[in-house]
Amino acid sequence: MKKYTLHMIVNGEEVSLEVRPNSTLLEVLRDKLNLMEVKEGCGQGDCGTCTVILNGKAVNSCLTLAMQAEGKEVTTLSGLNKNEKIHPLQKSFISHGAIQCGFCTPGMIMSAKALLDKNPHPTREEIKVAISGNLCRCTGYKKIIEAIEAVARGKEEKEGENVTA
Repeated sequence: MKKYTLHMIVNGEEVSLEVRPNSTLLEVLRDKLNLMEVKEGCGQGDCGTCTVILNGKAVNSCLTLAMQAEGKEVTTLSGLNKNEKIHPLQKSFISHGAIQCGFCTPGMIMSAKALLDKNPHPTREEIKVAISGNLCRCTGYKKIIEAIEAVARGKEEKEGENVTA
């Protein structure tokens, strides 16, 4: 099968690589760029585990063809870390106990980040809608919603600990 050159910006870095036209963004991020924080769950767009931000919008990378990212910006969970500090959403998820097994956490945080970038002060209902495509089997959603609300209220505004610590 013929391959095409894909140019995109992933977590602030310009990337060019050869991909098959039927490759999903999930496959490219995990298999070619080794970004394992992008989890593969259902592969059908039902669980939200593979959520990334594509040009400011939360998308299921399992349903997005890689070539749809041509010339665009893709942000994964590791792209939120600045100067080796964790993002306020990550800090808030930890401090609110909004993670257990952690499998849904990257996608959940990316959906929350996309929401807060568009609407820094969402209502509880807007938060619920924003994360409605993300399934969590461990914690339920109460602590997750509280963690996102804390960031929206500015209670988790400072960057967290060193990622390498």
